[in-house]
Amino acid sequence: MGRVTEGADAVGRALNTALRRVPLEKVPLFRQSFITLLVVLAAVLSATLPWLIVTDAVTMWLGVGVAVAALAFAALMARHAELRRWEMLVPAADFVAVGLLRYGTGDQRSVFLPIVLLAVIWVASWPGRRNVVLPLVGTCVTLLLPYLFSSEGRGPSELIRLAFALIVYATVAAAVNELARQAKARLERARAQQHAVERELNRAAVVQQSLLPPDASTLPDSFAVFGACVPAREVGGDFFDWYPTSSGIAVTVGDVMGKGVGAGMIAAAVRSVIRSSVDDGDPAEAFHRASVGLTTSAYDTETQFTTSFHARIDADGGVLWADAGHGLAFIRRAAGGVDRLNSADLPIGVGTGWQRHRSQLDEGDVFVCVSDGVLDLFPIELEALHDLEQLLAATPEPARIVEVVEGLARERERSDDVTVVATTLVPTSVPART
Repeated sequence: MGRVTEGADAVGRALNTALRRVPLEKVPLFRQSFITLLVVLAAVLSATLPWLIVTDAVTMWLGVGVAVAALAFAALMARHAELRRWEMLVPAADFVAVGLLRYGTGDQRSVFLPIVLLAVIWVASWPGRRNVVLPLVGTCVTLLLPYLFSSEGRGPSELIRLAFALIVYATVAAAVNELARQAKARLERARAQQHAVERELNRAAVVQQSLLPPDASTLPDSFAVFGACVPAREVGGDFFDWYPTSSGIAVTVGDVMGKGVGAGMIAAAVRSVIRSSVDDGDPAEAFHRASVGLTTSAYDTETQFTTSFHARIDADGGVLWADAGHGLAFIRRAAGGVDRLNSADLPIGVGTGWQRHRSQLDEGDVFVCVSDGVLDLFPIELEALHDLEQLLAATPEPARIVEVVEGLARERERSDDVTVVATTLVPTSVPART
């Protein structure tokens, strides 16, 4: 009996592997196609091969007709969903078809009885203990159907053989049904876990989104600032921030290694520490504080690091900036040239010291900072940085720069977060904007 159970387990796994690739509405048709093919093949071989017995050709071909009719009904079920409620009729017809085939190809000597095992597995694979009894009833129909045609030559030994056959098929049905029950339970648990993870991601995404600056309404009117962040997942490792300072504004862009909730939590922590240094005019000191915060926390800084660019822009256009391994900040000059702001300092979590640098933002110039996910938006990796600079050179308006980058991020397949921030000085002759 143990071998029977192992065999049923193997058959069930093989059928489940094949059925995963079949649309749900076509599963009955898929199953019935195999059974009908075997019944037809059994009849053809019996009629053509001399060493196979045909005791009643009419009954044999009648069994083929029943199997073909069941196949036709399965095809109708694939087209009309309302017929799926009558799916039981298809394996029920198979029990009759195999019984007729068995009687027509030698009765007790027929070699085609194992075909009924497919119908047994079909019914037993439905969850519910009653689906162990239904295959047993169907097998009884298959084995006892020849008694309707003739009861001669059927002694006690034949009844004992039939009883053992019923026990074997009942064992197979019980094993397959138990496997189906366990599979359904595992599927339900997996779905529950998936829903729980989705709820956590949604909550984390809301928290992360709330940490991004809502708009530039709190900034001085002498600046026009625009930004966007398009995560690769519900929660990403990119972040950007801006806020007013005593002499102008501060702008930050960061990229935490990795994706998902963990990266989003570190991004929120780094952003908060950098923002807390608003009263310190040195942008390098903000990185030092963030590095100390990560080192003394539970975060594993050997495997989690953050690249970041932090700039303090004064109302007169003076830019005091520090770069922690980011290297993707630019000044798009009013004349069309592009200057890259870059340093050799290491990311937060890897480096221990950062230098501050000075640049000048003149009227008409645009300060732009992006994450490395923007480089993935261009087709050739080695030319992505050049292509980005070309895009900036051809786009003088900060709002348009953000719009173009965000549009590329949303229309293309990508595996990394995309973040872009652009700001420029607003001439005093231009009215204050919302």
